[in-house]
This record gives sequence, structure tokens and C-alpha cells, in this order.
Amino acid sequence: MDLLLPPGLTHRPLTLADAPAVLAAITAEEVADLGESSMTLDDVEADWLRPSYDIATSTVGVFDDDGLVAYADLSAPTVAYTAVLPDHQGRGIGTALAAWVQDRARAAGWARVGTQVPEGSAADRLMHHLGYELLWTAWDLELPPEHELVARPLPDSLTIEDACPEDFEAAWDLLEDAFLEWSERDRLPLDDFGARIWARPGYEPWNLRLVRDADGGLLGATHVHLSGGADGDTSAYVAKLAVRPDHRGRGLAPAMLVDAFSLARAHGATRSHLSTDTRAGARGLYERVGMVVASTWVNRSIRL
Repeated sequence: MDLLLPPGLTHRPLTLADAPAVLAAITAEEVADLGESSMTLDDVEADWLRPSYDIATSTVGVFDDDGLVAYADLSAPTVAYTAVLPDHQGRGIGTALAAWVQDRARAAGWARVGTQVPEGSAADRLMHHLGYELLWTAWDLELPPEHELVARPLPDSLTIEDACPEDFEAAWDLLEDAFLEWSERDRLPLDDFGARIWARPGYEPWNLRLVRDADGGLLGATHVHLSGGADGDTSAYVAKLAVRPDHRGRGLAPAMLVDAFSLARAHGATRSHLSTDTRAGARGLYERVGMVVASTWVNRSIRL
């Protein structure tokens, strides 16, 4: 499909070498909408390096001469990501990318496609104008740097420790089982799942923590990673946290969260974040640990 772009702009599929330019576009848009961005190059590359992902057929970049000004990425069934540099917004580029995304998603047999954007942003307003419906609301929460972390002990006989490679498949099972309780998507293949955790650039064993019972059974898992901000701060992001259904309500999740943030601070983190949404129903848990809402996002989708 050819993109209906303003005169002088060109487009092509992206390559891994374009990841820094894509990060720059995402960051510029988020800074304009939110005042800051938490995206990192590792986030972009980990997604693109999934074994099942084909960057050549899943992406398009829009260029002004040699400079990338916008992009679109069909990341997974029903999910696409886009960004347009703020000084190029209002020129019809976002509308052209939306048409490209819908055409590619329709050709792939998807019933709908959408994305998550900051509430009230230019992208949110455009998607609403184009007929994208609101599916759910999400929040980024931050643990204030001055907040004192108070250890939450686990119940007797339970332990928490770093994951070993032999644990990866069991952690995948537990985390995917938990997230698929409320997420309408297919189960991620083990290798794709691992590309975002243990194969993520910079992974260290403490990034994946596991709760076990006295017999070694896996009851919970937490994935936390670090990223360096443009201001020199190091941020911790809890990307995944889940407890086996038959052990919920025992205080495991707060203990796991405090463990993750404490370890991150010990490894240099000055800020701590995570994201949740209305489907998970976990916002209250995070606020009880001391976290506060830093930004609000909306997930919009359109039927094809």
C-alpha cells in the first residue's frame, strides 16, 4: 500500500538500524504529551528481535530527506504502535499511517486493531476522530523517590530468589496464565516471551524474581528492569508481576513489589514505575504500597 503523504516525504520498511530514530520519535511525542518519556532503546530492540517478528513486513517509516519523522509498527495481532514528531503533526501523516495500519491488519485477517496513547493527546484526538472506540483506561504509576520502602515479609515457608535458566519455562507459564485471565490475545510463544525478559539487552538474574513454597513450587514471579533517563536518573520498571490464583490474598504481591523496588534501588534506581489498567483491577494494590498515578492512557481500537 502506498502512503498518501505530504509532498517531499518518502516511506520505506524499517530496519534494526532505525531503532534509535524510532526511539527519538516516540520520546519526542511522549515529552510533548506527558513532559517526559520512559521508553528506551532496549524496549524497541527487544520487541523487534522476537523470533516470530518480521520487521520488514511489520513496519513503515516516514522520512523527510534522511530523517525519520514518523513510523508505524504492527507489533502483534490487534496491536500497532505509531509516533509522529510533534512539529510534523497536523499534516495528515497520522491519518496516512492509520490507513496503512488498518490495511495491513485487514490483510493479516485481524478483526480489529488499536493502540494505547496518552489521554487527551494529539494521537488520542485523531483516533477518536477516525472512529476508534475506547476499550480501557490505563495508568503509569510511580513510587515517589522519597517514599520509604517497608519490607513486607512473605508467609512462613515461602522464599523469593533470582530465577535460573531452568526456571524460565515455568515462569513463562505462570505469568502468561495470569495475564491471559483478562487479556484478549493469543499466548506468547516461549521465545517471544523470553525476548522481552531474559533475552532483553542488559538482563541480569535479579531482574526475574520467583516466589517458591517449601517444596520448590512456583507461586509468583516479578520482572523488573532498569533504564537510564535523559536527565541522568536511573528508573526501575516492574514490567510483570503475577501470583498463582490459589495463593492470592496471602500478601505475596505487595511483598514481591517491595522486593523488586528495593533491589532496583540497590542497583542504582532513583525512580520506580509500573503500569496497570482497568482490566487487571490492581491499581488499589499499587497505591497501598505508596505508588501514585503519574499519567493516564487510553486504549483505542477500531473494527476492520
